[in-house]
Amino acid sequence: LLAAHDRSEVELFCYAEVPVEDATTQRLRALADHWRVTVGRSDDALAEMIRQDGIDVLVDLAGHSAGNRLLAFARRPAPLQVTCNGYIDTTGMAAMDYRLTDALHDPPGATDHLQTERLVRLPACNWCYRPDDSPPVSLPPGLSTGVVTFGCLNKLYKVTPQMLDIWARILKEVPHSRLLLVVQGGDAANPSVRESLVGRGIDSERVEVLSKAASRREYLERFGRVDVALDTFPFNGITTTCDALWMGVPVVSLCGQTHVSRAGLSILTAIGLGDLACATPDEYVRCATQLGTHTGRVSAIRAGLRERMERSPLRDERGYARAVEAAYRAMWVD
Repeated sequence: LLAAHDRSEVELFCYAEVPVEDATTQRLRALADHWRVTVGRSDDALAEMIRQDGIDVLVDLAGHSAGNRLLAFARRPAPLQVTCNGYIDTTGMAAMDYRLTDALHDPPGATDHLQTERLVRLPACNWCYRPDDSPPVSLPPGLSTGVVTFGCLNKLYKVTPQMLDIWARILKEVPHSRLLLVVQGGDAANPSVRESLVGRGIDSERVEVLSKAASRREYLERFGRVDVALDTFPFNGITTTCDALWMGVPVVSLCGQTHVSRAGLSILTAIGLGDLACATPDEYVRCATQLGTHTGRVSAIRAGLRERMERSPLRDERGYARAVEAAYRAMWVD
């Protein structure tokens, strides 16, 4: 978004609450017209800095996550205040005017009453994905091993007992299939996931638990060991889902009624695979089972998935920036 903004229309001020700078900090700093370090500044001092900069639209990217500066927003240093992306829910603040979303995340009339902000729906998708240096897409591992591997590389705290129930059903429906998971510290440090699946009737040998990858490259390479990715619920994956798709792995997602449980629907629809976003647990099991038993479809999806993403709104950086700019202007006029 920062790189694609129309600089004849938008002047960028970035307020960085970043205590330890790294290469990403430097990359983002180079994209800004003005860079303000906010670490150590009081909320009053930060609000005054924003007023002095003459900001028209102040955008929050942290919400209630750690290190947020919502109390500076509470002082209303800008006439228009917007939250988006960094925290995927309402801030609950009267001082926050709008929240960016899309019509699949938040269907009109479905969740508006749950927000203190007014929802502004982008025309295509709430997300835009820029891949970094990535390994090439590999063939589905099941073609060579004869064994289908389902996988979830999301953080463990997104894996609920309900999902373990559903995943156990899938493993029982697809004979000899395996499940690949990631747990901080690995199986030895936290054996509860494997034990939970064993308690649901799954042979422990069919569950592989990896430690967190040492690098992003290693993390992306792990998708080469997965035939079909299984999304979490009620908090869907977002970046993890995009990473899986970029690496050629189809993702089966379960949809709910709230923003966080509809990310899979939004992302999969954006690339033309909305049929992999399921409305019920039974449909989720059926969809994953069908993929797990029809390797031909998995191979066909995998072969064209990266190109499909490249042609989708997820990779249209310029279009995404124009949509966000149009949203800001509509808010301003409103």
